[in-house]
Amino acid sequence: MRYLLSIILVSVLMSCSSVKVNYDYDKAVDFSSYSTYNYYSDMKSGLSQLDEKRLLRAMDSTLKARGYRLAEEPELFINIMSDEYRGAPNNNVGVGIGGGGRNVGGGISVGLPLGGSNMQRSIQFDLVDAQRDALVWQAVAESGFRENASPSVREDKFRKLVKKVFSKFPPKIK
Repeated sequence: MRYLLSIILVSVLMSCSSVKVNYDYDKAVDFSSYSTYNYYSDMKSGLSQLDEKRLLRAMDSTLKARGYRLAEEPELFINIMSDEYRGAPNNNVGVGIGGGGRNVGGGISVGLPLGGSNMQRSIQFDLVDAQRDALVWQAVAESGFRENASPSVREDKFRKLVKKVFSKFPPKIK
């Protein structure tokens, strides 16, 4: 019984904190030719102003560490879009009672949901070649979040999310 509870606890904790990222990019593009970036001036990220500032600070520090610099006339434009939604609860515990005998059977079952509200946030990062006005790289990150998290927790969450998203940028050409 103790083993089962520890497995359930670990799976609940892992499902709450993981960030899932899907990547796509144009194979014909030479990403080594890019060294500057900037954000679209009319970007509507879908985040609050404070969260958008946190996300942009995390992106700036990550891209700067990778050798990219913010420029007025960049080679890459970055667009960010996000959406919040309530995920379907996928963790539950079933409790059942049953009995039978002499060709007669019966049973009762109840599902008890585990976890909180299961709010999810999807953030899409589009990197567009400024000269050709063509999408060259895209990442969509999905993760859980708490609406009432403190500013420091939010900042840490965005830093980890950006680190994971840009871990595969620029793509390694095989």
